[in-house]
Amino acid sequence: MTTQFKIIRGGTVVTADQEFRADVLIHGETIAAVGHDLEVPAGAEELDASGCYVIPGGIDPHTHMELPFMGTVASEDFFTGTSAGAAGGTTSIIDFVIPSPQQSLLEAFDNWRGWAEKSACDYAFHVAVTWWSDQVSEEMGELVRDHGVNSFKHFMAYKNAIMVDDEVLIASFTRVKELGALCTVHAENGELVFQLQKRVFEQGITGPEGHALSRPPEVEGEAANRAIRIAEVLGVPLYIVHNSCRQSLEAITRARSEGQRVYGEVLAQHLVIDESVYRDTDWEQAAHHVMSPPFRDVSHQEALWRGIQGGNLHTTATDHCCFCTPQKSAGKDDFRLIPNGTPGIEDRMSVLWDQGVRTGRLTPVEFVKITSSNTAQIFNMYPQKGCVKVGADADLVIWDPESTRTISAKTHHQNVDFNVYEGMEVTGNAMVTLSRGTVVWKDGELRTTKGAGKYIPRKPFAPYINASNARSSLLAAKGVDRS
Repeated sequence: MTTQFKIIRGGTVVTADQEFRADVLIHGETIAAVGHDLEVPAGAEELDASGCYVIPGGIDPHTHMELPFMGTVASEDFFTGTSAGAAGGTTSIIDFVIPSPQQSLLEAFDNWRGWAEKSACDYAFHVAVTWWSDQVSEEMGELVRDHGVNSFKHFMAYKNAIMVDDEVLIASFTRVKELGALCTVHAENGELVFQLQKRVFEQGITGPEGHALSRPPEVEGEAANRAIRIAEVLGVPLYIVHNSCRQSLEAITRARSEGQRVYGEVLAQHLVIDESVYRDTDWEQAAHHVMSPPFRDVSHQEALWRGIQGGNLHTTATDHCCFCTPQKSAGKDDFRLIPNGTPGIEDRMSVLWDQGVRTGRLTPVEFVKITSSNTAQIFNMYPQKGCVKVGADADLVIWDPESTRTISAKTHHQNVDFNVYEGMEVTGNAMVTLSRGTVVWKDGELRTTKGAGKYIPRKPFAPYINASNARSSLLAAKGVDRS
């Protein structure tokens, strides 16, 4: 069998801590060498990166491919979704296993693993805790021990569906700490949202604007702070998904300033789109933007950018969850029935480069951190993912900082008939994407293969979890009152 080599020449390598001119040699699925004057075997495929950056493949830590939700199933499956990601420079995703209440976590995990076998690029899973019992506790242990799961999701929203109360949060957080895993939360006060939805609807507001009115920033801020304080008392690290507002960011910033291990995620959409979309006179246009948390007043956007710049928001995601127009129309007469979700996996990195790096808000190094490396480190995938190092998976992107394109549902590769960035011109795009050494996107052409993606198991007890446990032990030994 012929040994397969590729060489990326002439680019500027960007990692989470530096940028430098170097060539990158790939052998099979991994990076074999990084440097100058490399010994390159005869017949190696050459990829030209002149004038471009060579960066780690993007990792989207928050996607929902073919999710059963609100009476329908997301239109994007694992093959189309990971393929669209590859077109935008994303080579790995962390999706969510969401058991129904009373359903076995292991049964749900097996379901999602089956659906994901068609993935074009690599994937991992968070598993949601949607109910509590001794069985759930035991299965969490099995998921960590035998299936490479090291993060568990808790929905503080969606009453009468998958929302969990504080009693379940406390029980699950405690179990997660024992297992050396990471607690993650969707932070919205579900009871308050439920009451506000009822009130808004009874006032005669039935359209998409009611979605934002019933989920004000305060319900997110309260839930974020509550989850943070529960985590503080129990001594567990916490990751808060899709922070959309100043209030949740302030809760994270305060906790981190007190030495608490809290990580924040922000969606690219929330950085550039504001709540005015819900007042569009075209119902379909407005409904396609319904997601939770909703888009906010434009004043929150600059706060979120500062959160990234200040190191209090660590990852960027998409919450990629696609529903086509007929699916959104289920809520034509009642905003509470509009399936929640927007697309974004294909455009995340270009939007962040255009609105972040080109505006001076971010450096290329910071861009790599928030699109790839931080996620790999937080979810214990590093250095297999999220870096340009010898021995790492050859998930690489040749990134052209001057390439321009106009985003449109007519040309995107996402399996949905709408794009929240419709008409936005972005500068900075993936010219070539490699997934474990295989070219999956080049010069505007998808080259993905169904089933080529691999499941990535993740070990528990990431370094920061060990550090948090040590800190808790030290505080306890000193008799420090955590309350």
